[in-house]
Amino acid sequence: MASLLQSSVGLLRSRLSRRIVSWVFLSIITIEVVIFIPAFVRRYREELEDLQDVSSEVLFTAKATAMMNADLGSVLQLIQQNLKPGSVILGANLCTADGRVIDTFGEPPTIDCTAVPAGQVVRQLTDGRQRYDVAWPSDRLSDEYILVVRHDASGVIFTMWQYALAIAGLVIIISAFVTFVTILMLERILIIPILRLRDDLQQAGEAVSQDQPPQFQTQAMHRQDELGEVSQAFCNMFKRVHQEISDRKQAEQALKAEQAKSEKLLLNILPNSIAEQLKQEVGAIASRFEEATILFADIVDFTGLSVQVAPGELVDILNEIFSTFDCIADGLGLEKIKTIGDAYMVVGGLPEPRPDHAQATLEMAIQMLDAIQAFKRSDGTPFRLRIGINTGPVIAGVIGIKKFSYDLWGDAVNIASRMEAHGVVDRIQISESTYCRIRDQYQFDDRGCIDIKGRGQMHTYLFKGRKTQSSVRTAESSAT
Repeated sequence: MASLLQSSVGLLRSRLSRRIVSWVFLSIITIEVVIFIPAFVRRYREELEDLQDVSSEVLFTAKATAMMNADLGSVLQLIQQNLKPGSVILGANLCTADGRVIDTFGEPPTIDCTAVPAGQVVRQLTDGRQRYDVAWPSDRLSDEYILVVRHDASGVIFTMWQYALAIAGLVIIISAFVTFVTILMLERILIIPILRLRDDLQQAGEAVSQDQPPQFQTQAMHRQDELGEVSQAFCNMFKRVHQEISDRKQAEQALKAEQAKSEKLLLNILPNSIAEQLKQEVGAIASRFEEATILFADIVDFTGLSVQVAPGELVDILNEIFSTFDCIADGLGLEKIKTIGDAYMVVGGLPEPRPDHAQATLEMAIQMLDAIQAFKRSDGTPFRLRIGINTGPVIAGVIGIKKFSYDLWGDAVNIASRMEAHGVVDRIQISESTYCRIRDQYQFDDRGCIDIKGRGQMHTYLFKGRKTQSSVRTAESSAT
């Protein structure tokens, strides 16, 4: 019983429970009040009628005396003498039919005998409902007399107060009982299921994006009513939403994976800054760089090799060599531009300018000559390279609408290509513009002026080696 009471009191913390219980309690009180008011009035009249019955005994005595032709003047004294202690009769008036008072005793009634109509009993509450006067008409006393009796009605007021308190207590008990039963019914039928549904809704909001759906409390409810239908509809809705979110997450993951592949492929084709610019702009993208260093490398006698080996094997060899060159370019921060057959083109100083572009490009050429030694022909001889480098202004960008490619334009590119084409096998030939930028760090053989196709005589240099610290100091001192 204690746990039941504690549970019911705990439910009153619920706003819905308090609202429902309050309305139930007030409704019962209102109904009982509506029923009580007529009952109270009826009971009050019954109590007054009981007083009237007492005065009817006085009327009977007076009537009997009149029938015996006795002296009515002594009737009231006789009645007064026979009243019991504590009697509710406090006084009386005996009047003639025309309203003249013949005799009186005790407290005089307030009803005027002349105001009593023939054949009609007159009743009147006076003195704050403490006194109750009853006037009997003359037809009750041989049409000769009128009898007015005063009663003490204070006892009626006290009785009615007791009656009202008893009814009020009964109403409160009934209301409290019905309210308590209502609380218990609400707990079992409505409130607890609603609270469970609320908890499930909160849990659903947290678990809707999780891979494993939770076990809801409402799934254990087997009710054949509207609340059961709501619970079932909630579970079905969560399953659909969870499935749709799961499908969407899988689709988003697949989309992200495809985007990552596309992004990786795009970055393999274009520099990062150019790729981002291409995403935001439509049309040709071109930028001028006042100074960049371009490298061209060509595999010597690769055309003859292509006749000796199968195409698939030839492609595999090129892929291994150029993949090695790509790793070198990435390590030095250079930008690979393209491959044309067995030729490899790389540039330093763009798309992000850097002051040491010439030195970094020469370092790549040195590492390319070292790396090519690891690749052998079918006869065991190593592959050989011819490398040319030039420094100058270029235009770099992307043009066209299909098969995008980041490319370079300008006379500096053509000169770099000529440096390779007129170069020496297994040597790095550089132009004078490149030589002026790196001569302090490296040693070169002065090749003098050579005839360059389309350019005439140009002064070129062949890389010899890196300068040591002592040679650098010697060169600096001789310069001073």
